[in-house]
Amino acid sequence: METRRLGNTDIEITPLIFGTWQAGKSGWVGIEDQAVIDAMRAALDAGITTFDTAEVYGSGCSEELVGKALGDRRDRVILATKVFANHLKADQVIEACENSLKRMQTEVIDLYQIHWPSGSFKSEVVPIGETMGALNQLKEQGKIRAIGVSNFSVPQIEAAMQFGRIDSLQPPYSLFWRGVEAELLPYCVENNLTILAYSSLAQGLLTGKFGPDQQFPKEDIRRKNKLFQPPIYDKAQAALEQLRPIASRYHTTLGNLALAWLIAQPQTTAIVGARNAEQAVENARAAAIALSADDLAEIDAISRTVTDHLPTDPVMWAFG
Repeated sequence: METRRLGNTDIEITPLIFGTWQAGKSGWVGIEDQAVIDAMRAALDAGITTFDTAEVYGSGCSEELVGKALGDRRDRVILATKVFANHLKADQVIEACENSLKRMQTEVIDLYQIHWPSGSFKSEVVPIGETMGALNQLKEQGKIRAIGVSNFSVPQIEAAMQFGRIDSLQPPYSLFWRGVEAELLPYCVENNLTILAYSSLAQGLLTGKFGPDQQFPKEDIRRKNKLFQPPIYDKAQAALEQLRPIASRYHTTLGNLALAWLIAQPQTTAIVGARNAEQAVENARAAAIALSADDLAEIDAISRTVTDHLPTDPVMWAFG
């Protein structure tokens, strides 16, 4: 699989990145540890070298599974993780990083990201300069190689950049969730930040596996996802029907069509999770799809039948 440069670093990442939110199990159902470990190893064997996790995914459980799956293959992978909004004081950042290093069985984190801006989820507000100071210290010590942010606005990125180099942004971005294109995508292109798009399959909606009458268990995070609520969910179902013939022309799945569209966007890579090895191998095939200009335009138009009706609020879930 081809690789792409991460921001202004010398780190090479794959356009498809294995996401591990589901490995923490919190907010997900039917996840088995060994199946996720097998999925990570299968993804690596299929050419995906870049893996994204976070300390908050299952309170460290996800990072531990990453360590178990990839600890003995560390020289072949790029590891990205995140420090949560409640750990942004300088000493907390240092401690969180040390804990993540231990859980992932590694001596260095390739990309260390601020998961949510300070103050999110009723966390204490910490000056960005303090957080960045700790991150710069970790970088100087060789414990992290690059600094990224997630769920930040342009002004928040600019504030962080006053204190050090930011090389990536991790926002929600998919065919059905395109708010990033208004301000963040142009900013990232101009400043050479790599976009690591999360929920790149709209939490599975873009795979087409959920029908019009799909019901989710109350503990499933999709119950709070705005895309899964009427009338947006019905518009999404109609859009998927329009996308099916295009996927057929490329002899691929709806999900891989959506991923191929996403990694064709400027500066954009796609984080995609998998529950098992079969899914991981299937996802990796998306990197080989080269969509024509006409098909990219048609997919874009179909997408907007959904996204034109979405709220401007950048958060995909109604957490309240």
